[in-house]
Amino acid sequence: MFDYVAGKADWGSAGLPLEGDDPSANRAGAHARRDVPTCGPAERLQDVRVRIGAWEACFVVDADGVVLGRLGRAALRREDDISAEEAMSNGPSTIRPSARLERVVERMRAQELTSLPVTTSDGRLVGLLLLADAEAALEG
Repeated sequence: MFDYVAGKADWGSAGLPLEGDDPSANRAGAHARRDVPTCGPAERLQDVRVRIGAWEACFVVDADGVVLGRLGRAALRREDDISAEEAMSNGPSTIRPSARLERVVERMRAQELTSLPVTTSDGRLVGLLLLADAEAALEG
């Protein structure tokens, strides 16, 4: 048997499974879309736009998967030949996989957000939580 020294909060923030009265199924990480598109900071914006298709956002990540920024609708519509790093919004607001789904939905509604990126405590992208998916999970 091993003790996880960093504690339960860090365990959940890393996206590792939680059990008990408030298990992982009630948390943001369980409902995040894992297929969210990513790109590197040096990728050309026009190439990214072609590759991501109908997605309305793309996350700029480093070689370790740490989120550096977000390319939203406005950035993805730009026609100039620039890098993802030049077009991205720096440091997007994120939530941890262990965030309780009810609280996240309340926040998203209050801030009129349709999605929130889910990252580990060290900033690695887990996925994208869509408000519609989170609301459906709470109803079901």
